[in-house]
Amino acid sequence: MNAKSFASEDRARSLALFAEVVERGSFSAAGRALGLTPSAVARAIDRIEARLGVRLLLRSTRALTVTAEGQAYLLAARRILADLDDAEQQIADQGAPRGRLRISAALSHGRLYVVPLLDEFARAYPHILIDIALTDTLVDVAAGQADVAIRFGPLPDSGLTARKLGESRRVIVAAPAYLARAGTPTIPEDLHAHNCLSFNFRRAEPIWPFRRDGKDFALSVGGNVIANNGETLGQLATAGVGITRVGRFSVAADIAGGRLIPLLEDYNPGDVELIHAVFIGGATTPARVRVFVDFLVARLGDPIR
Repeated sequence: MNAKSFASEDRARSLALFAEVVERGSFSAAGRALGLTPSAVARAIDRIEARLGVRLLLRSTRALTVTAEGQAYLLAARRILADLDDAEQQIADQGAPRGRLRISAALSHGRLYVVPLLDEFARAYPHILIDIALTDTLVDVAAGQADVAIRFGPLPDSGLTARKLGESRRVIVAAPAYLARAGTPTIPEDLHAHNCLSFNFRRAEPIWPFRRDGKDFALSVGGNVIANNGETLGQLATAGVGITRVGRFSVAADIAGGRLIPLLEDYNPGDVELIHAVFIGGATTPARVRVFVDFLVARLGDPIR
């Protein structure tokens, strides 16, 4: 530390000490608050007065009286100390993640897995404004449509950074009531006689994949309802509308509760969809993005089967 910075720090201490003496009304009370002896406080006041060339305090055996110059010095001390506190707080807050965080998540996964975590995240980072959109429409992160997007399946080559959040395999399910009414398929080809509920968005597979004797094949299916998210398809299947093939994560609770029955598992090709958080990485990545992605990885890092 050079002489100039030392002098500035020493002067700030002098201001704080003088303000403490006036507030406490005596050298001994100020000394107790500051961890100094009364004589040390008195010597510090003497040095301040010597530097300024004026009397700040009139001392008697009974009390301290603040002079006019002392009053002016006290007002300046309080203002300067308050400004220092404000400046330090502002600098400290600059390191805290803040600002609007735009999140894009798939409808089912977002509602079941991401939204329930937001209360904990909001409490941990109160300066971040969470702006979440649940949609199965792909947003363009690189074009600034979102800060973080949660994506399923293979990722296209891009300049984006991806962090794995988990994985989910597909499962074919139907409600016990539907199977009692329409029969239970025992081989994939039986699906031709069933109402198969599928996705309506462009990236959906028009056929359902299977594996028999180690060989993969695909089967075209049809039905009278299509939807844009797995949770809706799962609800339709639970209601007995038909058979559907969705990510297991979206119907795990219904399977566990017996409301949906997995079908044709011997022919399941074991295809797994990876789940990633994608964002613009690099040294300029905002702190709010980094802490949110780290938070998701910590909470959702286990595979979702």
